[in-house]
Amino acid sequence: MLTIDGSQGEGGGQVLRTSLSLAALTGQDVQIVNIRAGRNRPGLAAQHATCCLAVAAVCNGRVEGVKLDSQTVRLFAGRITGGEYHFDVGEIAPSAGSALLVLQSILPVLAMAPEPSNVTIIGGTDVPWSPPYAYIRDVFAPALGRMGPALRLERAKAGFYPRGGGEITVRVTPSRELAPIDLSARGALEAVEICSTVSEGLPAQIARRQNQAAADAIRRGLRDVPGSRVDIALREDHMPSLSPGTTCAVSLHFATGHAGFTAIGKRGVKAENVGAETGCAAAAFIRQNAAVDEHLADQLLLYAAIAPGRSKYVTSEVTEHLRTNAVVAASITGAEVSVSEAGEVIVEGVGLSREIPWMAR
Repeated sequence: MLTIDGSQGEGGGQVLRTSLSLAALTGQDVQIVNIRAGRNRPGLAAQHATCCLAVAAVCNGRVEGVKLDSQTVRLFAGRITGGEYHFDVGEIAPSAGSALLVLQSILPVLAMAPEPSNVTIIGGTDVPWSPPYAYIRDVFAPALGRMGPALRLERAKAGFYPRGGGEITVRVTPSRELAPIDLSARGALEAVEICSTVSEGLPAQIARRQNQAAADAIRRGLRDVPGSRVDIALREDHMPSLSPGTTCAVSLHFATGHAGFTAIGKRGVKAENVGAETGCAAAAFIRQNAAVDEHLADQLLLYAAIAPGRSKYVTSEVTEHLRTNAVVAASITGAEVSVSEAGEVIVEGVGLSREIPWMAR
């Protein structure tokens, strides 16, 4: 059995999710030890336990050691199948644990399943330390689409801290084999979108104020940047939610590049400040030459590792998340991964496809 040290590198839940996803894809039984060992509360929280159960479900495998605070989990991989799936973080424990991180753990598997999938996940949709729903819909999904799989996301209810309870549904159309990706030169800026999500109990004007502040910050930051003039699309999502909350998300689309920047509203923080935070981050990215933001860089790495041949992209920041994902992905798949200090990521993928024997066992 392959053993992965969950305390290595960044040492958080990402090691667990990456290990589970890639072990299921490559048909390997895996043991993850020292899970989140350096955190204030080590071991599995509700969202991590849900990730374990979700990966086991989509690969028809089984897991051992899945309980709150457990620091050792074993996955015995089975046959990958698509279909209808439903996961609820709250079934483990009352929590605002991220529904999007649960989705992140199963997407690499479903992206190569033999049939499409419809997945419903209950949990946090706009919570700290996790990509908000709008980022996955507007940034990650289009980037992954360049490699073949298609995602269609819907959100019936927003899930904010502390109660969570949001609901997302995802339609996954898989690919027989992923295509390598080249996002090393991003080309022209083609679109800027700003989406503010506000729970129904809060004034609707909050979304407008966040959006306007983000747009103003982008325009101010790009006054002297040639070729950066582009229309800014504004979207307001007013959603039912168990807890009050707001999120502002900016997505940037280049000819060959994607990036997103988000901020979550807090009690006592003005809507203008939430919007300005995302707008300033977006403007700073546009002034650089990177093609993907630091979060997308580590999210794409798993898919590049299983695609055939060379994938290459340039990120705005090399994070510990990215370095850790590179080490774990290489150790499980055999892919060759290099990450330069300048932000260039090169992955020589192993080229998994549905035809390899273990996927039909």
